[in-house]
Amino acid sequence: MDAIDEFADHLLRIARASPNTVRGYVSDLRQLAGWLSSAGKALDEADRDDLRGFLASRFAHDQPATLSRKQSSLRAFYDHRVRMGRLDDSPARALVRPKRRRSLPNVVTVDDVFALLRTPSDKTAAGLRDRCAFELLYGAGLRVSELVGLDLEDLLDGVSAVRVLGKGGKERLVPLVAKAREATLGYLERRGELGSGPALLLNRRGGRLTTRSVARHLARYALACGTRRHVHPHALRHSFATHLLDMGADLRGIQELLGHASLSTTQRYTHVSSERLVQTYEDAHPRARRRP
Repeated sequence: MDAIDEFADHLLRIARASPNTVRGYVSDLRQLAGWLSSAGKALDEADRDDLRGFLASRFAHDQPATLSRKQSSLRAFYDHRVRMGRLDDSPARALVRPKRRRSLPNVVTVDDVFALLRTPSDKTAAGLRDRCAFELLYGAGLRVSELVGLDLEDLLDGVSAVRVLGKGGKERLVPLVAKAREATLGYLERRGELGSGPALLLNRRGGRLTTRSVARHLARYALACGTRRHVHPHALRHSFATHLLDMGADLRGIQELLGHASLSTTQRYTHVSSERLVQTYEDAHPRARRRP
């Protein structure tokens, strides 16, 4: 097992990182290894200047968020090498993290969400499955990875709640609102037409629905119902949180429902609500309108 595979195994089994995080880190490290090999160096032979040179070489190709992740990948990898006794010190320790401008979440309007949720057919098992999936993304604020990871046994108390395995293997219980319960029960009545595996959401071959499939179906329905902006699965999670906040829900409660480890992560939705309030003022207040 090479150094990168050993690190990936640590991330999965010990750190309990998400599969997406592991894929990203491994991709970054393979890229670094290739860059170093052109200079005749191995990963454990890299110094701080090598790592700076690698990041500088990616500056014209990668977005700021990707560069920031690459720095995290390097730090985590070399910290692991030090802990394993492979290195005396980490060459990534002195890297300066660039300031990253945090973009606001992509939020879909209530009207557009409702139109989207009405679009899947209630006449087919696949349509009922898609409606169930979208109601869970919006009605329970699930990550798409959490959604496709659900098994039948995760539906609790007569489908009044769902057990979710979130980031870092942390488990939480999320209550389901009436529409999400209704959509889930409707799908369960026809689920057998798709298959009989343990997964809640099945594809047409009876296997577990993938995150990519959910995104593809969502984009197709969004186009069909004419939503005013691109809709991806995480946008429904963002909309869940923002709409709750708009209606006066407690920020701490939203944090629990979303499974955020830090309240600061949830607080970004307050900025969205503030912007929406300003826009409402600009659109509605007589003194905000420009007059000829």
